[in-house]
Amino acid sequence: MGISREQALDCFKSDDLIGIGMEADALRRKLHPEGVVSYAMERTLSCQGRELDAVMAEIDAAQDMGATGIVLEFGATSFEAALHLIAETKKRFRALSLRAFTAAELAAAGVADAVARLKAAGLDSIGGAKPEVADAAWLNVHRLAHQAGMRTTARIVFGAGETVAERLERFDAIRKLQAETGGFASIAPVSFHAEGGRELDETTAVEYLKTLAVARIYVDNIENVEADWTTQGLKALQMGLRFGANDVGAVQVETTKGATEEELRRVIRDAGFRPAQRELGYRAMLVG
Repeated sequence: MGISREQALDCFKSDDLIGIGMEADALRRKLHPEGVVSYAMERTLSCQGRELDAVMAEIDAAQDMGATGIVLEFGATSFEAALHLIAETKKRFRALSLRAFTAAELAAAGVADAVARLKAAGLDSIGGAKPEVADAAWLNVHRLAHQAGMRTTARIVFGAGETVAERLERFDAIRKLQAETGGFASIAPVSFHAEGGRELDETTAVEYLKTLAVARIYVDNIENVEADWTTQGLKALQMGLRFGANDVGAVQVETTKGATEEELRRVIRDAGFRPAQRELGYRAMLVG
């Protein structure tokens, strides 16, 4: 059992950022003594309004470029059509991990039936590409996914106007669900970023690092913590590896957006760790 709720709240209120970071780093070393920081290689594909063969061709190209996971985005595509595409993808690319739909999207559907049918079609995990909050509906989708044998990531966006107590309530709910199901492979705190500008994007690097460290210390029953570079940049990402994180998320192959694999490997090495590519669901390390 990790620190108490009261102790976690004290961490959020504390000015001792370095001390909190050292505590999180100590727990990271205990859980991952090998000194490895992992990442995944994936490709995110929009499937809305596209023919099956075109999607399959892109997946084939992504696999040739090193992707071990595919994230499928369906937009307004019907659920039945999405099921068919997932089944066809898994049939043709059995070695790839497939992720699709967010908990928020599935919460609006007939969740139990939807999760079971997605799993039967070959889906390995639900996604978290959009801002998500750990409310009752979100928790229920992840619970059902875990019960179906899917490992998921607890991706939580913070800094969008919630109080520190509310932020901790989300971590607390995740910790309790993990104690119940054991199905979260990782937790990924992501700072809020306002679309179209930074006027609402007030999360500083200090607040990000503190939240990352508290996530590591408080939600100690989830093995992996993902640091985020998409909103805070590579420097904060590198510092996050000393604030409890042991993973840097995913590299998108076949795109010019975001950090490259070599950039992330350099950041990891410069922080004093050994980079290693992992399977999308954390089930195996693939390349050291």
